[in-house]
Amino acid sequence: MANALVSIQILPTTPGGASVLPYVDRAIDIIKESGVPYRVAPLETTMEGELSDLLAIVQRMSEAMAEMGCASVISQVKIYYNPENGASMGRLLEKYPDGQ
Repeated sequence: MANALVSIQILPTTPGGASVLPYVDRAIDIIKESGVPYRVAPLETTMEGELSDLLAIVQRMSEAMAEMGCASVISQVKIYYNPENGASMGRLLEKYPDGQ
């Protein structure tokens, strides 16, 4: 059972002021490659899993931005941690399965 939800918005400083979209796409690819459940929203992406695993994904996303030539990156992260009862996007979204 997952014990955490981590939502992240990544804001890379792109080389030459390039569009951030390819960088955000790469960050989402890293989440996909990890195999954790996730949900993309307009301003952030939420992942579900073990807190240590999710934080490692956040670290990998930051490292990938540097590898792509970004001088720096700001990540706004929200963490819901519930080791006793677990954490589930589905449970929190039961009332709003379609986001409405």
